Amino acid sequence: MRRISMLLLPMLLASGAALHAQSPHMGFSLNLTIPTGEFASKTYPAYYSPSAGYVIPPQKETYDVGLGGSFTVSFPVDRSLAIRLNFSGSAENGTNRAPGETTINLRHSMFNLGGDLQIFPEGTAYRHRGFYFVAGLSADFEQFDRSFGDPLYDYTDTTRKSRMGGSLGFGHSFGYDAGLRFTLEATYHKTLTSHDVDAGDPPATDFVKVGFGFVF
Repeated sequence: MRRISMLLLPMLLASGAALHAQSPHMGFSLNLTIPTGEFASKTYPAYYSPSAGYVIPPQKETYDVGLGGSFTVSFPVDRSLAIRLNFSGSAENGTNRAPGETTINLRHSMFNLGGDLQIFPEGTAYRHRGFYFVAGLSADFEQFDRSFGDPLYDYTDTTRKSRMGGSLGFGHSFGYDAGLRFTLEATYHKTLTSHDVDAGDPPATDFVKVGFGFVF
């Protein structure tokens, strides 16, 4: 947690003077999260369980497309550059299946606190209009829940993890120079720290996020 905060702090401090000098653009979006890599599908090898008294066959964990939301505050510091604060969250459901074993229901939820750089090639950062690239870092606060009974209520096994993530993507703001503008954004999120499965960490939470929203 402390390491994540220290990595994000220089970005926020360096942008302090610029943030006060410009009028921000606030935005909201509804996001779809599409798991990729081992977050989409991970197979664990068979192992002997002393409590069960037999070998547990290979387990396959999968997560479905999730739903989330974002609140952003974008501060233009140049015609082509803006610094954006990003607060977002999402949740995904999944399953853990093994031949001959009861299916385990999974649920993953995450809250992100991040800082992004937005680059507007056509120089429209002040108006937050048109096409832009976005890249950033985030503190990811995650919770992994496992249900051995009712998939709606019986989540009795919980693991919490704080990690650092990075994102890279692009977006477009549709509309006029003033008033409400609609946005479409697609980014790839990758877990950067604490994802060593052999050391007991959960797999990296990698996904593509597609957001539909507005900015004003």
